[in-house]
Amino acid sequence: METFDNVFQCGAQALYENGQRVNDRIENEMAGHWREKFFHNDHPIVLELGCGRGEYTVGLAKKYPEKNFIGVDIKGARMWAGAKQAVEEGLTNAAFLRTNIEFITSFFAKDEVDEIWITFCDPQMKKATKRLTSTYFMARYQQIVKPSGLIHLKSDSPFLYTYTVEMLRLNPYPVIANTDDLYASDQYPDAQALKTHYEKQWLDRGLTIKYIAWQLTPLTHFEEPTIEIEKDSYRSYGRNYNSPE
Repeated sequence: METFDNVFQCGAQALYENGQRVNDRIENEMAGHWREKFFHNDHPIVLELGCGRGEYTVGLAKKYPEKNFIGVDIKGARMWAGAKQAVEEGLTNAAFLRTNIEFITSFFAKDEVDEIWITFCDPQMKKATKRLTSTYFMARYQQIVKPSGLIHLKSDSPFLYTYTVEMLRLNPYPVIANTDDLYASDQYPDAQALKTHYEKQWLDRGLTIKYIAWQLTPLTHFEEPTIEIEKDSYRSYGRNYNSPE
């Protein structure tokens, strides 16, 4: 990973020690300067959070050359594949940030990000503050996403979908798309345009894909969902599973 010019790495251990910040290098170097120092253009910046193998980040970068994309994840072994593909294909509008997502505000300045995609993340059924659509993360996103910037969620998880719908009901973000079966119609072509490795697995199993998009208008008060939600009953395939064509 350290040999790739399109990868930036800084985990929790590098940022904090005994609760105190000890390393501001990445923050000082890149926050507020991604367009200037890496992309060398003034195009919109789009994050993919929990990017895994980087398939969506790379796919979006190829589909939308007029935008800049940054995949964020902590698991370098998976991210390596996307970073390597981006280098080999000469994608100058794709970068990767290896860090814990809870520290996302350390790497971007206010209003620097235009859009966020959350694609097939772990639904984190045991702890709300770990869910990437929780109010815990909404408060962080609004520090870096411009007013009315878009947040997209694609998920196979009924649990995370139900939780997110309730979060959006309690917190007045404008919802611009909402479906519990993305491929039942052609209403959302941008969300349908790319399928990740794991998305194909879920579709192979007959599961429906959920999609929600909303505008991140700044809020000063958040209300966290407290409803009981039925846990997902299925398990994912093992890492070595290959989806049939």
